[in-house]
Amino acid sequence: MVDLKQAMSDTAEEVGDVLDDLLERMEGPENRLLEAMRYAALGGGKRVRPFLVVASSDLFGVGRASSLRAAAAIEMIHCYSLVHDDLPAMDDDDLRRGRPTAHIVFDEATAILAGDALLTKAFEVLASPDTHTDGNVRAELCLAFAKAAGERGMVGGQMLDIVAGDHELDVAEITRLQRMKTGELISVSCETGCILGKASPQMRTVLRGYAHDIGLAFQIADDLLDVEGNAEDVGKATGKDEAAGKATFVSLLGADRAREQANILVEQAIDHLNVFGDKAVLLKDLARFIINRKS
Repeated sequence: MVDLKQAMSDTAEEVGDVLDDLLERMEGPENRLLEAMRYAALGGGKRVRPFLVVASSDLFGVGRASSLRAAAAIEMIHCYSLVHDDLPAMDDDDLRRGRPTAHIVFDEATAILAGDALLTKAFEVLASPDTHTDGNVRAELCLAFAKAAGERGMVGGQMLDIVAGDHELDVAEITRLQRMKTGELISVSCETGCILGKASPQMRTVLRGYAHDIGLAFQIADDLLDVEGNAEDVGKATGKDEAAGKATFVSLLGADRAREQANILVEQAIDHLNVFGDKAVLLKDLARFIINRKS
């Protein structure tokens, strides 16, 4: 039996090696930008999205060279979003993954540029023949990532989150916000394996269902950590949503009902994967890990 913790650790290390190669240092003043990009992308983290890329790719026999490059690309996009999210104009956070945020270590302008460069570097990686020999596959990857990260995905969700500070949101509205802000990158991480492996439409539907459920469960777990966790364990400031008066799953449902809903979502996610049998054991274990994590 493959241990999830070890599998995630091994994948994180492999993805880190790929990121290290892709974010190669350069000579001249612009190296400060590369250092900021490396600080943001190589600073640890659970690497859940890259793991989803690799694990879903394994279901369809995709070679590791391809899946790890795509995993590195999704991590660059995720890290870019964190760099920008932490800026004073956004959430104004000083701590991320247990370390000072990028704009604290460097400066705001450099942090903005580092985020911009990580986003564009991700698409450079996806468009490269080194990621996949089939140009149609590379084009589909770029399209899927752009949709997930754009105005109808992660960035749009962030805009809804900003607007939410001035409005009373209900559960349906919070669900839509978090599906865009958090869920779309998780969904495309799972879909990447289908794209690289040229999976059937039926299999894509299965992975989308799994991703939808774990995406919401992931956010509920985040909301619970913000209320019940401490900054040392979580690696960032806690209690900020409550202090800002933001509506969350926990504030609307209460901690017990929110936790119950997360457990229901996880069981639904696991049921989606039954078609794969034992091949999907790591993805099933990941679903359970998501709601039991401490950071």
